[in-house]
Amino acid sequence: MSGNRPATSMDVARAAGVSQATVSYVLNDRPGSRISEETRARVRDAAERLGYVPHAGARTLRTGSSGLVLVALPDIPQGPLATGLIEGLDKELGGRGYTMVQYGGARHVKGVAAAKAWAELRPAAVLADGARLTGAGIEVLRAAGVKAVVGMGLKAVPGIPSVLADHEGVGALAVRHLVDRGRDGIVAIVPREEGIRPMGLERLRGARSVGVPVKAVDLAFDEGEAAAFVAGLSGGEGVFAYNDDYAMLLLAALHDAGLGVPGDVAVVGCDDLPLSRLTRPRLTTVRPDLSAAPATIATVIDRLVRGESCGDVGIWTLELIGRDST
Repeated sequence: MSGNRPATSMDVARAAGVSQATVSYVLNDRPGSRISEETRARVRDAAERLGYVPHAGARTLRTGSSGLVLVALPDIPQGPLATGLIEGLDKELGGRGYTMVQYGGARHVKGVAAAKAWAELRPAAVLADGARLTGAGIEVLRAAGVKAVVGMGLKAVPGIPSVLADHEGVGALAVRHLVDRGRDGIVAIVPREEGIRPMGLERLRGARSVGVPVKAVDLAFDEGEAAAFVAGLSGGEGVFAYNDDYAMLLLAALHDAGLGVPGDVAVVGCDDLPLSRLTRPRLTTVRPDLSAAPATIATVIDRLVRGESCGDVGIWTLELIGRDST
């Protein structure tokens, strides 16, 4: 064997003194094979000595599936919650025999163009932002042999299961809390940043579903804009600040303006970031619980790959964490 040529399963078979089929059974841990532990150990030892690594392309040709789950990352900033979800999903999928691949290229591309790029990797499943999935794109993926196509985001994707985050519920829970605290001048911050603005609009919709007047304020994540917003407050307002980052921006601006929290203005964030407990006053926030989400999403993907049917699923439950800012 050439020192520059990677070891093959045939090389492992020769070194272990077994058939190539036996190597495949052992290294793929296939159930139902009657292979002794001594033979299994000999095969694994030969594979380790030769540095054998299975060829993903060969596996695809043999089984019709690569075992890859392609996660097409959305074109938005990835905060701690999203990062934790992706890490948890990777672990859950690995436990089910899949390999997760994060696809970050050409995040602005959608529809057929995006589907063709994803299909080149011959994944078993694709999990993608619903805004990037179109009917024609889904058909491209299916024609390429992708067994599971799952949407994720704000809205369900027609024709496929979707993983949904209840952003309206965030806004509604925050505003109900402010109303319960006696605030009758409610303001909802809608971030101006393009990537997260759609989520802000969904949270605004939920805020207005409570049945009280809610003033929407577009705001960039900028100290100057925050100071200008605070300067226009008359006192007594309750502000739902979209998330904890914006809430902490406003807490700083309110402090600089000499306004008390919650005495003059009450503030609610979302995400329950670790820093929300370290601000002064400590920040009241909406906590999205994503602890069950990785297993839920992995189960949907696995069932679809196996040919079973699935419906839409939610990925979080919401809890209002009351602290000193309200």
